[in-house]
Amino acid sequence: MSTELWTTRRLLEWTADYFKGRGLENPRLETEILLAQALKTNRVGLYLRYDDVPADSERTAFRELVKRRAAGEPSAYLTGHKDFYSLDFNVGADVLIPRPETETLALEGVEFLRARAKAESGFVPRILDIGTGSGALAVALARNLPAARLTAVDISAPALAVARRNAEKHSVADRIEFRESDLFAAVAPDERFDLIVSNPPYVSRAEYDALDKSVKDYEPRIALLAGESGTEIVARIFADAPAHLEPGGRLLVEISPMIAEASLALLGGSPFKQYSVINDYAGLKRVILAEIG
Repeated sequence: MSTELWTTRRLLEWTADYFKGRGLENPRLETEILLAQALKTNRVGLYLRYDDVPADSERTAFRELVKRRAAGEPSAYLTGHKDFYSLDFNVGADVLIPRPETETLALEGVEFLRARAKAESGFVPRILDIGTGSGALAVALARNLPAARLTAVDISAPALAVARRNAEKHSVADRIEFRESDLFAAVAPDERFDLIVSNPPYVSRAEYDALDKSVKDYEPRIALLAGESGTEIVARIFADAPAHLEPGGRLLVEISPMIAEASLALLGGSPFKQYSVINDYAGLKRVILAEIG
């Protein structure tokens, strides 16, 4: 009979193999995240305890997390945290989990407004974040643009509560106004912004039905499903954004590569003087950039 102890090392190796067998994309990373949560440490801390034997209570907590992850529940919901743009965000079932591809929006927004600030003395950027969710995009922009003033809207009151907590966590709550709103509904007709960003619902009905259960069964449907074509919400943003942009202002909207061409077609004949598609880190068509005259 084997007397091998369940050290941190063995828990990591066994669970990573188990998750690999279940088809998880990053089994070792997932294991480290969950074990760090159970042991109340971070991933570096795991390796400082590599040959330690976790307590029975810690192993029990870890087994429960592994069981729930294997059933499909996302690790971010199990831990209550997700990194985005080098910041840690609180997340839960009321908000979409921030994704790396959305960092393209943050990067483009920061570069655009920093260039404006360099060219215009005393420039104070005004930013509107449509569908803020966890607040990840608004908070990341606020942290990287210290002079900026932001308005962040979402149709979900529970999502806004999460966003406010994240703004407070990162000490930018004094520069972000949160409003419950269906897109531009709570934005006054005369409000203008230098940048409007949005990661709206853009999943078509067919795409939604084919989503992995870890997404479809756990993340908020309202933040994912746009309608039959996937362009329904994007089209509304394109129609209303021009009236709320300052001259030279920009609109950045995240899309699915599946609807990139259809989204661009919606801009034909619009007030935007130029528009294009920006690829994400993976080289996929991910963001529509449109600039007002």
